[in-house]
Amino acid sequence: MPISKETTIDQITVTENGVILYREATRFVEDGAELTKTYHRTSLTPGQNLADAPDKVAAICNTVWTAEVVSAYQLLSEQKRL
Repeated sequence: MPISKETTIDQITVTENGVILYREATRFVEDGAELTKTYHRTSLTPGQNLADAPDKVAAICNTVWTAEVVSAYQLLSEQKRL
């Protein structure tokens, strides 16, 4: 039986400051049995370019990242640099 590779986003978290964290699980399956599973985590900050983000993650970002959230995040980032 062939081995298949399945990649899914199995976790999405929104932090209080608007940062979006998501986890992709990659599974290798043979005959319905999981052989291996690995994870890759990614974070996106308010206002970040979403060109490479998965569609469902980008949809959440576009909902959460209001103009107020983006400006508050940028202000906080500037204050941390000072």
